[in-house]
Amino acid sequence: MQDVPMRPVTAGPKFHWFGYYDKWQFDPSDRYALGMEVDFEGRSPRPDDEIGLGLIDLEDGDRWSEIGRTQAWCWQQGCMLQWRPGSACEVVWNAREGDAFVCRVLDVDSGRSRTLPRAVYSLSPDGKTAVCADFRRIQDMRPGYGYAGLPDPNAGVLAPDDVGIWAQDMDTGASELIVSVAQIAALPYPHGDLSAAKHYFNHLLFSPDGTRFIFLHRWRFGDGPFHTRMLTAALDGTDVRVVDDYGKTSHFIWRDPAHILAWSWHPSAESAFYLYGDGDGQVEPVGQGAMRVNGHCTYLPGGRWVLNDTYPLGEARTQELYLYDVASDRRAELGALTAPAEYTDEWRCDLHPRANRAGTQVMVDSAHAGGRQMYLLDVSEIL
Repeated sequence: MQDVPMRPVTAGPKFHWFGYYDKWQFDPSDRYALGMEVDFEGRSPRPDDEIGLGLIDLEDGDRWSEIGRTQAWCWQQGCMLQWRPGSACEVVWNAREGDAFVCRVLDVDSGRSRTLPRAVYSLSPDGKTAVCADFRRIQDMRPGYGYAGLPDPNAGVLAPDDVGIWAQDMDTGASELIVSVAQIAALPYPHGDLSAAKHYFNHLLFSPDGTRFIFLHRWRFGDGPFHTRMLTAALDGTDVRVVDDYGKTSHFIWRDPAHILAWSWHPSAESAFYLYGDGDGQVEPVGQGAMRVNGHCTYLPGGRWVLNDTYPLGEARTQELYLYDVASDRRAELGALTAPAEYTDEWRCDLHPRANRAGTQVMVDSAHAGGRQMYLLDVSEIL
């Protein structure tokens, strides 16, 4: 086991976490990190449950400063809290306002804030555009990944044509529906007839050059299990490409503008991490001996190292945290943290590792010490 320095950056009595792994938690200087604060655990959020949002000064005793509050959140992905790409001072998160989920944009230097009409999912690398999903439908289809408080007006519709993915201008708030659920549900699926299934979109992510984005098309028949295929599209919704249509795509990250690393299933190696070409049919397994189970994967700057974790493994419920060296097919262990047994279902506490901008430090969410908190690891000596 590699001895990697780790320190808590938050503490009780309240609980703290960041959520998903594909957002910028650290500001461009790597001095400040974002986080969320809540005073309960172990149940689903209710419409009136409000969390605090804070800025952690990593060079001043990990001092927490509250910057906002929201009622639009979930345990796994939070409120999409993140630094706006291309900005050193603007922070973005989702909120509920009246009968809509919206986006707040706060300038942490001036204190000025503004509201955009659609809740965001992923921001382009230049910070000018967001792709947005319908969090009401996500909550209806998979409670715990959308937001409580607003019902899905299309709950009885299998594949609505008036919802899907919107592109929103992050300066003006102007938005346009660019891909509809009905459009993608109608695409031929080689492994069965999807006409009787109920469909939605989840997990949107811009490519590193901002020209395309990934989205997961998910469906299920009645109360049966979910099925998933991974697609990409151009920023205007055109040139839709099916990247993985075997029905089991899980966590993914762009390696570069033309390749995607994802945990999925393919007949060549069954369940594994694969490197997919963006719609060109190329697929090859990656790290079969080292990255043996599903995890939340990202590339450190430069693309040599994959930062990854695992779900709780074995009776000890051990969550492994590691770096994978692509060139040498070598795995460097960062830690093994125990997930308490009560952290299950939608309120489980995944590590969701996030690197700072320099790629020298890693932040995780963990409940190993009793209650979810955030921890910072220094990985600079491994790189």
